[in-house]
Amino acid sequence: MLNRNGADQWIPATLVAVPVMLGCAWLATRGEVGWWVPFGVTAVAWLGFLAFFRDPPRTSPPSSDRTMVSPADGLVSAVLRQAQHEAVDGPALVIRVYLSVLDVHVNRVPWSGQVLQRSHRPGRYVDVRVAESAKVNESMLLTLRASEGFRFGVRLVSGAVARRIACTARVGDTLTRGDRMGMIKFGSTTELVVPDEEFECLVQVGDRVRGGETALARRR
Repeated sequence: MLNRNGADQWIPATLVAVPVMLGCAWLATRGEVGWWVPFGVTAVAWLGFLAFFRDPPRTSPPSSDRTMVSPADGLVSAVLRQAQHEAVDGPALVIRVYLSVLDVHVNRVPWSGQVLQRSHRPGRYVDVRVAESAKVNESMLLTLRASEGFRFGVRLVSGAVARRIACTARVGDTLTRGDRMGMIKFGSTTELVVPDEEFECLVQVGDRVRGGETALARRR
């Protein structure tokens, strides 16, 4: 399945690639065998482009589980503690996940809750492999309140290639753990922000995680 947030990219790409491949195949079957080369190149490029927008099903833990699942696929690039963070209105544990262009880019809700605020911050487009990028790049912070009363956040950070943040969650929405909440188009970073005094970290830098499934933190 392809994510609908990328429809404005993968539909036009398909409308261009398919006729080109059909034309190349038609010419190749008429004796011009050399046309199989551009057919193959176009097919590989098209399928690779579609793969970026793939949206595989995921099974999240039951609501009784006390873990925050990863909001994205990728590699844990940083585990930080901040004395103050606006998402939790206090000390925060921040777990940063780096998404390469090969990872699934669908963002998912880490814990059930209601959306309190969407905060968009304009910024630069530094390569997300550079630590500074999380501080200076364009970002979207989604703040939620769990039914248990605590606040948590998910921050989507753009990169040098990822310059389009598509966040479908709106203020007032009630979301369930594992629900899709948007995507960042091409390589990017996603951060999970939870109250430091209420959660313990379950991962370390270098761990590979899956959005909606891998537990990043457990409520004490």
